[in-house]
Amino acid sequence: MLDRPFPSLAAIRAFEAAARLGSFTAAGRELGTSSASVSYHVRQLEAQIGVTLFRRRPHRVELTEGGAMIAAEATNAFAALRASFARAADMDEARLSLTTLPTFGTSWLTPRLGLFRAQHPDISVELDVSEAAEDLSAGRFDAAIRNGDGRWPGLRTIELFPSIFMPLCVPGLKDAATGIGDPGAPLEVPLLGRPDWWASWYRSLGFAEGPPASRFGTSFSAEHLDVAAALAGHGVVIASPILFSREIDSGRLVPAHTKVAAAGRSFWLAYPLSRQHSRKIVRFRDWLCAEAERARAEAAAFLECVASAT
Repeated sequence: MLDRPFPSLAAIRAFEAAARLGSFTAAGRELGTSSASVSYHVRQLEAQIGVTLFRRRPHRVELTEGGAMIAAEATNAFAALRASFARAADMDEARLSLTTLPTFGTSWLTPRLGLFRAQHPDISVELDVSEAAEDLSAGRFDAAIRNGDGRWPGLRTIELFPSIFMPLCVPGLKDAATGIGDPGAPLEVPLLGRPDWWASWYRSLGFAEGPPASRFGTSFSAEHLDVAAALAGHGVVIASPILFSREIDSGRLVPAHTKVAAAGRSFWLAYPLSRQHSRKIVRFRDWLCAEAERARAEAAAFLECVASAT
């Protein structure tokens, strides 16, 4: 056993490549360095272990008996390492970990994920829903759905669709919500959803002030919970007609007013620039963009209302 420090991996790698390829020059090309660098590392290895590994001939090198023995072991070891790296990469490509905002993930993405799995049964999906903007460089998540302006350093971002909102309610409450267009007019039903969204919606109608606090019913922590309360007939909710298009298409929710307001933000798919060629991310990106394009087409009437008001 050597009573000296273990040889450097760079020296062993240079020796293995030179032995396998039979040339310092070819080894340098494979390793992205020069033949002189390969020769230097090999000499350092020889000096450290006290064994001559190559016989230097004009324009070629030959393994010594000791060099051939070590080369066989080194080649097997590096082949096993390469196989391990390949298996790890295949395992990683078979699992897609996503983080998304709660309402987007719960109400829009989850009902559609079965379509992605049907197209790509070799990729399993792990979905986390959270308000936090997770650090995608930490390695826990492959990609995220975020809301904002799409300008996040180090990330590739693709716009899915804009954040828009309007008053929605069950059909049985539409008559009771007739006066909803005036924040000061009497209203028979409570308002649900974020007060700042209601204030923004009323500003789009030309009112400087939003509705008084007395107009609001129960306060929930997320948009999809507000909508769940609206579906139960507990009030009129301010929510996205894109995220809740299925509820509108089925007739379970109807617009309580025709006005659609924009938040000035959009939903984006985001992933690290370093992972932009990952096979699983590319497949998910292409599928998600197609679904988002379909959602924009289905919501064209609502989007046109926003465009006509700007």
